[in-house]
Amino acid sequence: MEPDLFTAAAEERQEKDPAGSPLAVRMRPRTLDEVVGQQHLLKPGSPLRRLVGEGSGGPAGPSSVILWGPPGTGKTTLAYVVSKATNKRFVELSAITAGVKEVRAVIDGARRATGGYGKETVLFLDEIHRFSKAQQDSLLPAVENRWVTLIAATTENPYFSVISPLLSRSLLLTLEPLTDDDIRGLLRRALTDERGLKDAVALPEDTEEHLLRIAGGDARRALTALEAAAGAALAKGETEIALTTLEETVDRAAVKYDRDGDQHYDVASALIKSIRGSDVDAALHYLARMIEAGEDPRFIARRLMISASEDIGLADPHALPIAVAAAQAVAMIGFPEAALTLSHATIALALAPKSNSATTAIGAALEDVRKGLAGPVPAHLRDSHYKGATKLGHGQGYVYPHDLPEGIAAQQYAPDALKDREYYTPTRHGAEARYADAVEWTRKHLGRRRS
Repeated sequence: MEPDLFTAAAEERQEKDPAGSPLAVRMRPRTLDEVVGQQHLLKPGSPLRRLVGEGSGGPAGPSSVILWGPPGTGKTTLAYVVSKATNKRFVELSAITAGVKEVRAVIDGARRATGGYGKETVLFLDEIHRFSKAQQDSLLPAVENRWVTLIAATTENPYFSVISPLLSRSLLLTLEPLTDDDIRGLLRRALTDERGLKDAVALPEDTEEHLLRIAGGDARRALTALEAAAGAALAKGETEIALTTLEETVDRAAVKYDRDGDQHYDVASALIKSIRGSDVDAALHYLARMIEAGEDPRFIARRLMISASEDIGLADPHALPIAVAAAQAVAMIGFPEAALTLSHATIALALAPKSNSATTAIGAALEDVRKGLAGPVPAHLRDSHYKGATKLGHGQGYVYPHDLPEGIAAQQYAPDALKDREYYTPTRHGAEARYADAVEWTRKHLGRRRS
């Protein structure tokens, strides 16, 4: 949809009086070189570089692109840079408010501009995942014939939210979450830049660290919080943003938590020990502290996966799949939604029956191996598939368990030095009771003596 007179007037006012715009808008990069993060997408010759005119590519010119990444990582910013740096027509639509009618109007305008005065059109479509299949279908002719160069942005996995024909005609560019260093650089630039706060206030280290935790990798959130806190400080006549001022402004207390120090490990330890002790409420408390402190959700998910095997094991065979699924989901969605997934897994693990038999079993086996208790593999278990193995006696006398009615062959499996060793001592907690019965039965039929 082409900008109307009111939109054009608003944009003109914004350019004449940038101080009236939000800080996040004022600090938008003007060139790709000012973009924070996403360096893997900004190399010379990349599609984004070519979109802004750094080498047209001729018949191999830039394709339409789909920008996929979590909120605040720069999808809209990249489109804005393209709009400012290119000499092409730039039209922006949001899938929240636009429909097929608006898309067709843009395409018709693009064809007229190309045919009438050779002006190419870039269409930025935000939140493309909100478009239905029919609405996405309406883009196909324009993308395929390059009547427009499409830049589509989405926070959802495009393999599920974008139709295959459109996906196959576009380059998929994945934006990575911004690091603390990326956000820190952005904040410091906003403090001093003429477009930003122009050195009106200072940002002490403790306040900056809390701002980074609040941001959670979202540049827009960081700048919005900085602007609000700076305004509050200036209203008090202060020349720096105190931590208490930031807390009052964003209504979010600073968690005393050093992600690189002792508390990082103390709180993580308390989370796991609370799960081990089946105290679901304490576990959720420590989980919340880690989330509020800006802990990497992937670190939390890894600890939960370890807990599922270390403290639950076969007492609840579903615990590990739940933890693994949580880790996969967290990697895909990130915060803030990842908090729901981590809560789901933490509750399931805390309330599961507990057994550390898998932990003690492998510990005992490793201890024997480290002591040198190994010995040669029994001859009948050795590989007999290669030429000459039979002459060495490999595989001779091996009994195939599936040939027997009960499916178990009473033959020696462990090396001589360990033939009577028993490492696995199951509990009768939860589902492990079934494994306790199974191990008792199998050891009996293997002819093993009881320990």
